[in-house]
Amino acid sequence: MSLATLNDIFFAITELNLDRAMLYREDGKWLAISSSTLHRNIAGTVRALQDWGIRKGDRVAILSENRPEWSTADFAILLLGAVTVPVYATLTPDQTAYTLHDSGASVVFVSTEHQLHKIQSILSQTQVRGIIAMDRIELEKESVSNCLLMDQFMAQGVDTLDTQTESLARSIQSDDLATIIYTSGTTGTSKGVMLTHGNMASNINFSLLGFSMRQGMSSVSFLPLSHVTARHVDFSMLYHGVTLAYCPFMEKLAETLMEVRPTLCVAVPRVYEKIYAKTEAKAHGLAKRAIYQWALSIGRVNKPAILAGETPASPSWKLANHLVFSKIRAGMGGNVETFISGGAPLGRELAEWYATVGIRIHEGYGLTETAPVIAVNTPENHRLGTVGKVLPNLEVRIADDGEILVRGPSIFKAYWNRPDETQNAFLDGWFKTGDIGHIDADGYLSVTDRKKELIKTSGGKFIAPQPIENSLKLNPLIGTAAVLGDKRKFAFVIVSPNFAMLEDWARTNDIAFSSRAELIANSHVQALYDGVVDQVNKNLARFEKLKRVLLVADEFSPDNGALTPTMKLRRRVIEERYRKQIDDLYSQAEATITRV
Repeated sequence: MSLATLNDIFFAITELNLDRAMLYREDGKWLAISSSTLHRNIAGTVRALQDWGIRKGDRVAILSENRPEWSTADFAILLLGAVTVPVYATLTPDQTAYTLHDSGASVVFVSTEHQLHKIQSILSQTQVRGIIAMDRIELEKESVSNCLLMDQFMAQGVDTLDTQTESLARSIQSDDLATIIYTSGTTGTSKGVMLTHGNMASNINFSLLGFSMRQGMSSVSFLPLSHVTARHVDFSMLYHGVTLAYCPFMEKLAETLMEVRPTLCVAVPRVYEKIYAKTEAKAHGLAKRAIYQWALSIGRVNKPAILAGETPASPSWKLANHLVFSKIRAGMGGNVETFISGGAPLGRELAEWYATVGIRIHEGYGLTETAPVIAVNTPENHRLGTVGKVLPNLEVRIADDGEILVRGPSIFKAYWNRPDETQNAFLDGWFKTGDIGHIDADGYLSVTDRKKELIKTSGGKFIAPQPIENSLKLNPLIGTAAVLGDKRKFAFVIVSPNFAMLEDWARTNDIAFSSRAELIANSHVQALYDGVVDQVNKNLARFEKLKRVLLVADEFSPDNGALTPTMKLRRRVIEERYRKQIDDLYSQAEATITRV
């Protein structure tokens, strides 16, 4: 059936009657949740929310890592016509308080004792009057009031929705507000994006056309459900009867992939970059390197067949696949049929490498405000270096300055309590994505960079940093690269090294160090990274070339604020954090620029 609201997904899951709708890990074992058990858990959660007076339009927050209770709470909120407010589990107390206060959430679901303490510390700054804990926390020991344990009303509550509640759930309209998702804030204060049931349902109807989604398939839910991409994917999987295995923490992903052996892999580019870097590191030895390089040469010859969705049949490819390529897939569980990337630009060079090793990644593109998918490569329509064709229910046009504009049923309603910013986000009814791109003669959309992140040098030249950063990240010695230089004479790059690789290199080359700071200050290490950047510079225009490299001893992550929870660079945060080093770098370059 065609979805009209997100509540239709709940009823579809019930009708599928799956034995394994969800999987979760407990005490070292993977346990299944059936459709009927999920229905009971949701019904019990609905009843608890009703007892606390939650009604249509009320905002209810979820502060949790990915786990079955996240989706259970989400469905319960939506069935009542209330509004789900996802909160990233990695946010600081102050950031969490901002989201809860701005949205006016009255109840919040929390995953753990740690998250409960976070809420307790900021309760006075919010309108929250009730907390629901997913873990079995000893509330008396914690001296917590106005808190319920989720497992009590899930397992011991009602088995199904009562007639009145089911009638309410089915009465929800496509124009009703479903969720307020706060943007990750790469360029400033996060805004609450208001998405209706119809926004998200219409996108789910069209985003996976052409993909094979069926019962018996499985997918790992590890991208933060607080982000629109992950939530959209999980809704889509559940709707099609695909089993969801929840992985709460990214560091457990490799282990989870090996245990679950999913048939679908939906990830952000950072995950694909790490798999590439790990492969390169494993092929570091001379003997292995020779085999690896030979396999890549065979893969390049057969790349057109891979990109066309075919399996090469030549003996040389079969041998390369046996010796090398199959081992790469085995590291992702060995059973994946479909690979999808979204959330940030994948980068053509990385996509090329995956195609070379026999993996076709279907890159897509969208934003929180578009619920989220605008375009995606599919098995039938796939073009490397693009984000695919625009969904059939959307329209896209390119503005005179190159900005991508879009309109259609999945475009958000407004920014929560921000009428001026809402008005500024549209041009004659078209949503301004803030991305620069173009559409080719065959209808494939390409995205060049974020409009606000384009670097304009003091000489008036514009530099798109993301393609350069994507090229740099292909070198396994680089953990994260941030190209900067706006309003400066030239561009440069801040590099957070892949310290595992760098430290191995240092030991191999008899370079002594007692700390990361000492390591990156070593002249041989500086020369090593100058060489990496020089290789990338060879493919850049003269005005784009990176003329300085600033190595830092920090690893960029969401925890230290350098990356968003979805692993995008917070360029302004990074620039401000290293302001003194940057100023010194340019001061030293004033007299002479030795690198071109």
